[in-house]
Amino acid sequence: MMVPQNPEMLLSFINMKLRDEFETFEELCNVLDIDADEISEKLHNAGYEYMPDQNQFK
Repeated sequence: MMVPQNPEMLLSFINMKLRDEFETFEELCNVLDIDADEISEKLHNAGYEYMPDQNQFK
């Protein structure tokens, strides 16, 4: 699956999917066949971290 490359667009895309379709980031990555480490690193470099208790990146 193609995901946005721009960090802000990526953040919006991932958080929308987490809010609307997936219980966890791991589930999202497995179903969409995307690399969790790559996504996490891109978002980390933009200042965002996954908050499992809130199921979103902040």
